Amino acid sequence: FGDGSEYGVNLQYFVEETPLGTAGSVKNGEEFLDQPFLVISGDALTDFDLSEVIRFHREKEAAVTIVLTQVENPLEYGVIITDREGRIKQFLEKPSWGEVFSDTVNTGIYVIQPEVLKLIPEKTKFDFSKDLFPLLLEKGYPMYGCVTPGYWCDIGSLAQYRQAHYDILSGAARLEIPGKELAEGVWVGDDTEIDPDARLEPPIFIGDNVKVDKNVFISSFSVIGSNSIMDEDASLKKSIVWSNVYIGKKGTLRGATVCNRVKVKSHAAIYEGAVVGDDTVLDMYAVVKPGVKIWPNKNVEKGTVLSESLIWGTKISKNIFGTNGIMGEINVDITPEFASKLGAAYGACIRKQGQVAVGANGSGPSQMIKNAITTGLLSAGCHVLDLGYTVAPLGRYAVRTLGVNGGVQVSIFDGDIIRITFFNEKGANILKADERKIENAFFREDFCRVTGNQVSLPSIFPDIINCYLKDLTSGLDVRTISRNGFKIFIQYDNNNLGELVPKVLEELGCDAVFAQNENDGLEHQGPGMNAAHYVIKAGCDLGAIFSEDGEQLTLIDNTGRTIDDNMITALVSLVMFKANQPCTVVVPVTASSVIDEIAALYKGKVIRTKTARQFLMNKVFDNQVVSTQNTYKQYQLQFDAFSTFVTILDYLAKEKISLAQAIDSLPRFYMAGKEIECPWHAKGTVMRRLIEEQKRPADLIDGVKIYHENGWALVLPDSDEALCRVYSEGMDMEIAEDLTTMYVNKVNNFKKQ
Repeated sequence: FGDGSEYGVNLQYFVEETPLGTAGSVKNGEEFLDQPFLVISGDALTDFDLSEVIRFHREKEAAVTIVLTQVENPLEYGVIITDREGRIKQFLEKPSWGEVFSDTVNTGIYVIQPEVLKLIPEKTKFDFSKDLFPLLLEKGYPMYGCVTPGYWCDIGSLAQYRQAHYDILSGAARLEIPGKELAEGVWVGDDTEIDPDARLEPPIFIGDNVKVDKNVFISSFSVIGSNSIMDEDASLKKSIVWSNVYIGKKGTLRGATVCNRVKVKSHAAIYEGAVVGDDTVLDMYAVVKPGVKIWPNKNVEKGTVLSESLIWGTKISKNIFGTNGIMGEINVDITPEFASKLGAAYGACIRKQGQVAVGANGSGPSQMIKNAITTGLLSAGCHVLDLGYTVAPLGRYAVRTLGVNGGVQVSIFDGDIIRITFFNEKGANILKADERKIENAFFREDFCRVTGNQVSLPSIFPDIINCYLKDLTSGLDVRTISRNGFKIFIQYDNNNLGELVPKVLEELGCDAVFAQNENDGLEHQGPGMNAAHYVIKAGCDLGAIFSEDGEQLTLIDNTGRTIDDNMITALVSLVMFKANQPCTVVVPVTASSVIDEIAALYKGKVIRTKTARQFLMNKVFDNQVVSTQNTYKQYQLQFDAFSTFVTILDYLAKEKISLAQAIDSLPRFYMAGKEIECPWHAKGTVMRRLIEEQKRPADLIDGVKIYHENGWALVLPDSDEALCRVYSEGMDMEIAEDLTTMYVNKVNNFKKQ
């Protein structure tokens, strides 16, 4: 752009010697910025009327005005909520679905009064969204959001880059397209030659000095840069071709992006989402599969079928993590190749020389994927501690006890669904920020590989079960439990837990009645459905059903009553409060209000947090009570089914009561819930409308929780599926169900708007 004279403006430049963040970099120009000024991010395409935004800023006498727009998927942006006058009340940077309280987002375009720059420290990394705006809000500066009609696209990924071209051609983005419009929707530059037999399907753009040969087919939403050649019978569909590119005879492009000076020789093909970097040569009959990325200056030999990226990559906006780790079908979604690459990406994030504990349950597929992850970790220079056959609670215990840097657990469900869970150094699920680092490394493929002499052998730690059992029972009164002579109906997955469950029962001296799945059909029943019959029939004190991964426990009392998750959470809280006075208990925002009543009785404190395990686990560690010999550790009680089971047995034995009596001692509570379909594009709108209409007290810890005189309701968007969940609690079941119905109806109405 030079000094800007060619465009009728005066341009000045301010260079960061070291990265200073979005606000810190603008601070560089403080002497020059002596009147209200605009800040516009350079990677956004927009046709907003900025003069209207400036008028709004002056009218409101704002310190900062943020240009806002409404989007279908707000996860990658800063979400903003304003009052009716446009004054900003709250914002959150790059939320999860549970945190989405609006579909109105920050576009990165601001009008700022110069005095605001005084709040930005000198030569310090400082961001507008993360640092400056929260500070202004805290100090009471007038901050406004201006929702502006028009087109806006944050070009931060290849998909958005392609979409920007399509939007320009379709007219969604009101930009002036250069060249002459030879026919409706066909723009062509100067000195371009198009053979009469070529077929052009609008809308398309062809630049200057391009040669389009005989029988070439250029389909709609294709863009061809200047000085390029399309040889005979070449075919392009929804592809973006830069300048000085050669597409040979019968060359095929389908939804591809081809950079400068690339040569695609005859019969070569590039497919959807693939990107070919500058000065690359694809020889005859070469095939680039969908999504593959080729870095500049590469040669792809004749007939090569490229199904993986060829060194390096670029940013792609895609998530592989769900609510609880990474899940997919074995050898379809999660293959050994995928797992090895995932291990290398994780190894790059945890840094070489890091020590990682890796475990999997006893199935062949789980062990295969574990070994592939191990291979990737070793290639990144990590030291791997192989835990052998484990379930999640043992893996968490090993990471925490052995003092390693992190861990990976591979589990299988329903025969062919694999789940990969990553642990931090405390054994808790890694946080969202760490998941994003792994995803970025995975898709960029820029992780380092170590040299051969830096690859170590995995270490084996086979005795993890015995160590775990010793610690599991160390704080319990085993003699009292044994004397009590509990008779317990037990149901569990023998393949995954067969070595662990019998040892736990033997250690506690319990009389166990085991489910015989091959005869009684229990595997076809939901938790507790048929088991309750066996508890009563066998005269058991209680029943216990362990999930396949050992992390969830369902209890049945001697009357056949199934103790659900909400009751177990309340019972565990009671046990904690009674054993440790005073103490703090962390529960999800969905937990019953009776926990607060129990806390008040024992002078305890309740902290509520997001429902996702990663948030709950890490919050427990932040507020965990210092352990003594008789302290029940909340972390184990909430995320380890075996620890929960033995601790409850210990409590029942000491109190000399039955499970039914323990449950009956809890205050009565009534909870209801329902899930409802909600398209991804409507989730932000639903949450915004819920907040806008509320005159009642509400929490935005996770979703929107609204308090009523006789109960509460929570609307929570699901992170993995196109649905919302509604939870409620009332003074009786009728009220709880009415609240659920009320908010289900609201979601249904709002998602149509």
